[in-house]
Amino acid sequence: QVQLMESGGGLVQPGGSLRLSCTASGGIFSAYAMAWYRQAPGKQRELVAGITASGTTTYGSSVKGRLTISRNDARDTIHLQKNSLKPEETAIYYCNYGGADTGSWGQGTQVAVSA
Repeated sequence: QVQLMESGGGLVQPGGSLRLSCTASGGIFSAYAMAWYRQAPGKQRELVAGITASGTTTYGSSVKGRLTISRNDARDTIHLQKNSLKPEETAIYYCNYGGADTGSWGQGTQVAVSA
């Protein structure tokens, strides 16, 4: 079974930047799509960004233009570079391997955007 480990969350000021990482183990990383989702308090989990096995990227409409998802298949890792962060982006960010419906999830990393 695939295991995912997220890192890089924390407290950041509005307008600041953050880089999240997710490392996978126990699966064939390079063959699967990966994604970042987030869940804010009282809200449903939503897609932030996704990247296919071939490197095609997808971004949520609320964050487009302010972040970049990338993958390093040699290290079984994906990254999410987030810029110009807003307080409403405070949430737990989850890494996903292989799709939201049947894939695997990490434990999540907390991101808090506050002055």
